[in-house]
Amino acid sequence: MSDNNSTASAGGLSGGYYVFLIVYLVLLSAFGSFVNDMYLPTLPEMVRSFHTTTSTVQLGLTFGMIGLGFGELILGPLSDRFGRKPVLIAALIVFCIGAACSVWSRTIHTFIWWRLVQGLGASGGYFLARTIPADLYKGRALAKVMALVGAINGFAPASAPVIGGLVAKSIGWQGIFWILFGFSAMLLILSPAFKESLPQSRRVSGHFGVAFKNYAVLSHNRHFLIHVMLKGSALGMLFAYISSAPFIIQDHYGYTQLQFGLFMGFNALFVATGSMVALRFHPLKKAAVWAGTALVLIAAGQAVCFWTVDSVWVYEALNLPMLFCLGMIFTVGNTLAMNEGRECAGDASALIGLAGYIFGAVASPLVGLGDMLHSTAITIFTLAVLTFIFARLSRALPADLMASPSSAIRAAAPESPAKK
Repeated sequence: MSDNNSTASAGGLSGGYYVFLIVYLVLLSAFGSFVNDMYLPTLPEMVRSFHTTTSTVQLGLTFGMIGLGFGELILGPLSDRFGRKPVLIAALIVFCIGAACSVWSRTIHTFIWWRLVQGLGASGGYFLARTIPADLYKGRALAKVMALVGAINGFAPASAPVIGGLVAKSIGWQGIFWILFGFSAMLLILSPAFKESLPQSRRVSGHFGVAFKNYAVLSHNRHFLIHVMLKGSALGMLFAYISSAPFIIQDHYGYTQLQFGLFMGFNALFVATGSMVALRFHPLKKAAVWAGTALVLIAAGQAVCFWTVDSVWVYEALNLPMLFCLGMIFTVGNTLAMNEGRECAGDASALIGLAGYIFGAVASPLVGLGDMLHSTAITIFTLAVLTFIFARLSRALPADLMASPSSAIRAAAPESPAKK
């Protein structure tokens, strides 16, 4: 592939292609949200359809997140070795297979395994939405692209439950996975217009195992790991909220699938708003400290209310500032981690995703144990405390966006063929 078809810097993007790229990145990022959020309104229905338990159905979310996490772990180094575009196309094809086969599941266990395949396929688009901007930008410019994609993508979790509720009401939960199949097919159709963002000169060369060595380097980079854990613990909070909300709003408070979708859609806009507001903080990491402190107070208030006040409106009033703060932390965690690891962006993005989905995979079934309100309160409060701790650790680091990537990563970054 020629350099004319590769964009290695922000200056190489024309206005028209820049708009296409932002839209395509939003769609890729939204894809990961749709994989989980669109079928959330049907979780109570699936409990009845498969004649199983709440925790078992929530394993569909867990296995989807496991697939997303480990898919990124595998595809990250492959994209550093072979480029972003071929990895993306292969991942979308895998998702199409998983979505189509899940429709024909006759048992909940079969469905759960196809959810794993879906997660593996969806991981390509989800982690590349973080990786591609790091190929092209750094510093504050990277923060702006990350926040812009995150803000626009707030409409994905906003619309997904609404669409899912409408589809489930008319044609059942199976129809949702046909919609997801179509979404993936659309991304495949658009993929020829995407220009490879990682030129040949910057790819990992040598034997295949070399592509995975930067995981060891990144795992010893304290700055990178703190920001990864900051994003991961916050994402765990989001998944605890997402996996418990259908049962709290529909089963406990008696709202319909469509009404649930409207609740979730409105709430998701606060994530988008928080992601943009984070840019107003200088240094950027200050936003995480402010948001982390607020999250502990909000989670404590939510725990008190779950034990003493049985009101959907109190529950909703506490969700809104919580999601706003999570949006701020997502921008900070994504940007600072990718800025630190941009010399091996595929590996860095994969580890960010893996950490988030490990937190999410653990949190999702925990909220279904025992009393839903109480287990949700305990899970969210615990994750809020962890998020606050990592925000404080981040604030104590001397470097921010103006710093260059760690010398350890620069030293371990593979030489380009021109230098050898």
